[in-house]
Amino acid sequence: MKKIAILASGSGSNAENIIRFFRNHPDIFIDSVWSNKSDAYVLERAENLNIEANFFTKDELVNTDQLLNEFKKREINLIVLAGFLLLLPQKFVREFQVINIHPALLPAYGGKGMYGEHVHRAIIANKEKESGITIHLVDEVYDHGKVLFQARCPIDPTDTPETLAAKIHELEMAFFPSTIEALLQGST
Repeated sequence: MKKIAILASGSGSNAENIIRFFRNHPDIFIDSVWSNKSDAYVLERAENLNIEANFFTKDELVNTDQLLNEFKKREINLIVLAGFLLLLPQKFVREFQVINIHPALLPAYGGKGMYGEHVHRAIIANKEKESGITIHLVDEVYDHGKVLFQARCPIDPTDTPETLAAKIHELEMAFFPSTIEALLQGST
């Protein structure tokens, strides 16, 4: 059985989608959900779905091995970043396989500070013709690492950051869980 730990900083719609996707999976199990924000709605979503939900501080993530050792003890096979906004320390990337989803077609519109609405505003402001999602392995650099999957969507002249966000969210819901599954089953 492959075990996943999900890290998220926000509302957790991607986390919930992943949890539901793997609910009865014969080979993959969602071990736990973790957030660096004690009031993040993702923690409530996880608890409502009977998944262990945990809070940790940035200091615990960066300056101690507490979380790292906890993941080792749990025998986590994959860390999924589902709207997790902190840069994961190198020690995690060296020890675990880590996957992330980004709301743009990397390498464009990536890097520190480029997440969520910031990405969509920049894409609309630059009058891009398309956007999409990038699912990638995580390394030591923001929004870098081997690309596993990309999906595209057109941008209409009438799109706003909000309407673009809705299109991107649909792509995330459709493709993030199956890409995680393919990675863990060795087919990516």
